Amino acid sequence: MVAVVGTGTDVGKTWVSAQVLRALRSERVSVAARKPAQSFEPSDDPAGYDATVLGAASGEIPETVCPPHRWYEVAMAPPMAAEALERPSFGVADLLAELQWPADAVEVGFVETAGGLRSPIARDGDCLAFVRAVRPDCVVLVADAGLGTINSVRLTMDALGDFAGSVVIVLNRFDDESPLHRRNLAWLDQRDGLRIAVTPGGEAQLAELVRTGS
Repeated sequence: MVAVVGTGTDVGKTWVSAQVLRALRSERVSVAARKPAQSFEPSDDPAGYDATVLGAASGEIPETVCPPHRWYEVAMAPPMAAEALERPSFGVADLLAELQWPADAVEVGFVETAGGLRSPIARDGDCLAFVRAVRPDCVVLVADAGLGTINSVRLTMDALGDFAGSVVIVLNRFDDESPLHRRNLAWLDQRDGLRIAVTPGGEAQLAELVRTGS
């Protein structure tokens, strides 16, 4: 199982996950994607919902990727969205119980969290608590490639603790013509010794890192 986490909100976890899912399927690797809970603006196009994007990449319907009662039409962390909408609160244990995989086992299953690693995902836990509970074989950490990347990656890696050895870092929205992006990549690779891929352009490499790690 692969858990997808981010250094923050809107770093591109869903886009990266979808690209890797497509890359794996192109290599005839069976996959599935899950999003325990999702929130969005009421005016958002349903085609852009996380569950829709992930499902299109994994070959599943959105309602399979994320249970319909965990769709929250207000752009807040899921437990806050549930409260704002006056819907029942839920805990990490509820999300775990709802995490259902296909009857026919798949080779790689993706679970994408919501927001940054320490963002609340339930009333009693953040995404880190959820990751600890699901105990993935591999963690994909998505980060922006620009200013502040080294700090945010290092802080998130520290929080991941025991999982640090299984983490693949993705510098998303990477521009090879940007000196800053190239230096961030080199610093994290050469000085910190981290496993890193970049997107766009490195989806095949990332898919291989994920497949061997999971």
